[in-house]
Amino acid sequence: MTVKSNLSIRSATIADAATLLHFIHELASYENAEHEVLASIESIETSIFAENSHVHALICEIDGRAIGTAIYFFNYSTWLSKPGLYLEDLYVSAEQRGLGAGKLLLQRMANIALDAGCGRFEWSCLDWNKPSRDFYESIGAIAQSEWVGYRMSGETLVEFAKG
Repeated sequence: MTVKSNLSIRSATIADAATLLHFIHELASYENAEHEVLASIESIETSIFAENSHVHALICEIDGRAIGTAIYFFNYSTWLSKPGLYLEDLYVSAEQRGLGAGKLLLQRMANIALDAGCGRFEWSCLDWNKPSRDFYESIGAIAQSEWVGYRMSGETLVEFAKG
């Protein structure tokens, strides 16, 4: 894999909301889950770019054209007594893969984690996504197979909260 010198990473701004939504839809399509996307330009503007938001986004560009994104937030490890960085989504457009964009985004995030004093940099990957899992393992990431993810959403979340 050759990293092109014309790749760059920058922090996303509110002007990137439509670009982020485009990548969210591309990722959902790749994961056969487009029907689950509820995000809109407006909801991205009022969530990621809200004054008190805890969510951050990066844009990877080649020659000034957006080709990928990373969306992340900080969490906390009680065992380490340190913050952690959690990667919610990493996505590079299919036709731009293999140029080093994904690795560059992850390296930028690793540096953000170190600068923030994080003890961990974590993310999840669908079990069927072998290309991504192979990529993550090639850069030294280790799958955490002892953990099982759980989720409550939609009506289940509402009903449970009501008691």
